[in-house]
Amino acid sequence: MKVSVDVKTKSSKAWIDAVMNDFNSFLIDHADCERKASAMAMSLVAKLHDKQAIIPILIDTAIEELEHFRDVYAIMQTRGLDLSRSIGEDIYVKKLIQQCDGHQDKIALDRLLLGSVVECRGAERFKMVWEHLEPGEMKKFYHRLWASEAKHGNIFVEMALQYYPKEKVYARLEQLLNVEAEIIEALPVKASLH
Repeated sequence: MKVSVDVKTKSSKAWIDAVMNDFNSFLIDHADCERKASAMAMSLVAKLHDKQAIIPILIDTAIEELEHFRDVYAIMQTRGLDLSRSIGEDIYVKKLIQQCDGHQDKIALDRLLLGSVVECRGAERFKMVWEHLEPGEMKKFYHRLWASEAKHGNIFVEMALQYYPKEKVYARLEQLLNVEAEIIEALPVKASLH
């Protein structure tokens, strides 16, 4: 059974150029995204408290995202960068969340699948960053992140498959991936993960 997820559109050369030309801004945004990813996984623990089989997986994912935040923050410290005073609104995530069905059971499926979509976009973009970095510790770090984000994208689909029929999971995932492609292509190009 396929659990790997592929984004429908690739990130642009303009995006990776923006990141490489302002890597410090990218790092600050990346740290913010890792904090939000950890919080999102923990919020799913509360929202999906009745789906006990996946609670330990969500907790592990939250911890791993928090570890990513710690690692990005350590890199920021070596560059003399401060964390954002406040985490700004992420238009990309906001537009994805707007796609959630309002029905209680359907929203649970959508939240899991959106977790997959966001993680897979992160994997695609971290791979691009890794490909454009010079050899060294930073390149190794983004290689590890690329692998981790891809794994998380798959894990969210696996969690959905524990509670929903595979036909329903994959049909909805296809819809969300198509919408995500439209959203990512419409975003302004800047040195941020989304």
